[in-house]
Amino acid sequence: MEIRLWHELLLPYELAVKEMVIKFKHLKKEHREKELYSPIEQVSGRVKSINSILEKMQRKNISWEELEEKVEDIAGIRIICQFSEDIEKVADIIQERQDMRVLEIKDYITHMKESGYRSYHMIIAYHVETLEGPREIKAEIQIRTLAMNFWATIEHSLQYKYKGNMPPHVRTRLNNAAQSVLTLDEEMSSVRNEVMDAQNSMVHQSNIVKEILNNIENLYHYSNNREVAKIQDEFYKIYKQNDMTMLKRFNKQLDIIAETYRAQSLEILGKGY
Repeated sequence: MEIRLWHELLLPYELAVKEMVIKFKHLKKEHREKELYSPIEQVSGRVKSINSILEKMQRKNISWEELEEKVEDIAGIRIICQFSEDIEKVADIIQERQDMRVLEIKDYITHMKESGYRSYHMIIAYHVETLEGPREIKAEIQIRTLAMNFWATIEHSLQYKYKGNMPPHVRTRLNNAAQSVLTLDEEMSSVRNEVMDAQNSMVHQSNIVKEILNNIENLYHYSNNREVAKIQDEFYKIYKQNDMTMLKRFNKQLDIIAETYRAQSLEILGKGY
């Protein structure tokens, strides 16, 4: 019997998970920096444990030769969204990417499982570069809302505890909870625009504050400390008033001041040469 080198087998999947988590987190960051609403709220990834792989192979009668072909979720990425409408947007983003290829879609939102499970799964082919050369592996991306994820986490724990033989009263309560999750997602969708506006305002304010503090830090190198301290004190006074109009005006004025000091500094340096 051939010896199974699990560490060697799983290495490309570990690489794929790390790369994809970084890419999707960066995508969220890009949205925020451009002051756009991000449909991605959280990103996580995992490589399936050896025990879970063996259990799945036994349950589905998968041979060793079929392992990497039929166990499609050895590498798994989970993308959490705030609203159910965001799921389709994330799925579209994945479809359009050039670094991964969608092989199969399992829509458990439109076609909810009997258990109450709701999630949107995409089986993809992903390319990684290894010491032995390029590899294309399969991975599963799960996209769901915060509420769906909470329910699925609880259901997974109960399934593990009861090994698929869940007591009827527990199953009933879980089904009731699934309906509550559906209602919650619908209710949250009704205030989606308001939440998006609020979050965009927060991101916009955060970016302005970042610009102001960067300018103050730069002024420290060009101007005298007393002047910079006065500007910093003025910023904190305006910030405490929580007035975006005043904050924007202060930022524009500070941009002009900072540019003036930079120009003067460059002029002095030029004369020195």
